[in-house]
Amino acid sequence: MSTTLTAEPANTRSAWGAVMSMAPCVAVLIASEFMPVSLLTPIADELGVSEGQAGQAISISGLFAVITSLSIGGLARRVDRKLVQSSFAALLIVSTLIVAFAPTYPVLMVGRALLGIAIGGFWSMSTAIVMRLLPAEQVPQGLAALNAGNAIAATISAPLGTWLGDIIGWRGRASHHHN
Repeated sequence: MSTTLTAEPANTRSAWGAVMSMAPCVAVLIASEFMPVSLLTPIADELGVSEGQAGQAISISGLFAVITSLSIGGLARRVDRKLVQSSFAALLIVSTLIVAFAPTYPVLMVGRALLGIAIGGFWSMSTAIVMRLLPAEQVPQGLAALNAGNAIAATISAPLGTWLGDIIGWRGRASHHHN
């Protein structure tokens, strides 16, 4: 029975599958964080707050992302990382739903804080997971794949938010003011 040296081991292929599944999640997290930047006026108008107060919805997610990223390593040390990452992905969905249906400003802020927790936790653990999954010589490519989603999301999220906000409004319902 002969084996070829060029065949990629199955565990490396599955590791790349895991890395490539994390990349779109990172992109969605980052897009979710920055998309509302272009929607602050309609958010403020609908919730009856100033644009500055609406802008705090951006700040609160960043604050909670930093706090979570600094604390998650110790808290999640004894828990299966797949479960932790999956929980952060689920928290992204929950936070997005809370924001989309927020009847009041405080509820919006809770949703954005939960988004910050998801961002900080997922992002801070992603690098360590890539380093554990891939052989050392493939780690730079794995991190590049992860950061590509981040870069794309950061670049397109605000203009995409403006476009979608004009078409469907900030909550995802048809806007009343388009042609």
